[in-house]
Amino acid sequence: MKRLRIGLPPLDQLTADSRVRFAWLERGAVIEEGYESLTQLATSRQAIDCFLHPRDSLLTSLELPPLPAAKTAAAVACAAQALILGPVEQMQVAHGPRENDGRVHVAWVPKAGLARLAQLPIKLRGLYPAPYALPVGAAALDDGYLLTRDSLQQGAVHPLGLQALDVQLVDAAQRWSGPVPTWGLHGGLIQPSTVGWGRALACVALATAIWTFGLNLYAARQVEDGQRLKALMSQQVRQAFPELPVVLNPLQQARQQLAARQTGAAADPGQRFTSLLQLAGSNLPFMVGSVDNLSFEQGRLHVALLADSRNPAAEGEWQAALAQAGFTASRDEHAWTIAPAQAAEKPGAGDE
Repeated sequence: MKRLRIGLPPLDQLTADSRVRFAWLERGAVIEEGYESLTQLATSRQAIDCFLHPRDSLLTSLELPPLPAAKTAAAVACAAQALILGPVEQMQVAHGPRENDGRVHVAWVPKAGLARLAQLPIKLRGLYPAPYALPVGAAALDDGYLLTRDSLQQGAVHPLGLQALDVQLVDAAQRWSGPVPTWGLHGGLIQPSTVGWGRALACVALATAIWTFGLNLYAARQVEDGQRLKALMSQQVRQAFPELPVVLNPLQQARQQLAARQTGAAADPGQRFTSLLQLAGSNLPFMVGSVDNLSFEQGRLHVALLADSRNPAAEGEWQAALAQAGFTASRDEHAWTIAPAQAAEKPGAGDE
């Protein structure tokens, strides 16, 4: 995977048109380098590792005892107040992990300079002091400063150049090939557009799709259950009210039929006679071929049987079927009376 690195000018001179030195790396090796404006480099839409100018690369190290991470940050901030010229609130302070010798490497930079960097149209990956572009154990000259890299976490800037140390410098091809440390000065500076919003939006879209699918599946099951319940209700209404020619709204039609039976009203006596006759023929099979005469009055069907016909007991499964339909049957000698259950319960109904 290719990575883009640039060396920044002093932050107080930084603009979108600033020409900077850049290097393209692939598998840790420099494959291309040169100078270009920040605006032109931004067109690559590549996340960029930025390295401060040596003048802005303020570095030191502190010796601290083993502390939790939160207390280490507080100890570094407290110690930095004695090292920074100016209010510490105006500085961005960062530090690396505590090493085996107890030393913690610290860097700081003015927040005003970081604000200028944040306004540029570049996609920032990380921001590091100048020495951290070097390979470990290497040194290089940069604008009159000597940069050294002692370890993955430690680097130094020597303002006196080669007069400070007698070291061997790396060539230009290796100048930008060092590994970046595990810490940097970009905390709180990474633009929102570079913090994986694409992945976050993709997760939101996936969650929305799953929720929508689940909601549609639930709705489909509810519709299926509703249709099954409606079919069952229609069947029960047809059994209870066989006089209905068609069942469209089971609940409403059942309420209307029950109200009509409670008031003793029948919309059509002929229709009531037909329905009672069908009910008797379906639930009283012992009457088939045994009827002597029929009469219908006041919503009741009177069936007189032949003298030699079989006369079953008054209780049986057929009686439960009639009760489910809202009727009852009673007998007297060879005569049967089929009437609505409410009417049969009225005083004197048996005498009639």
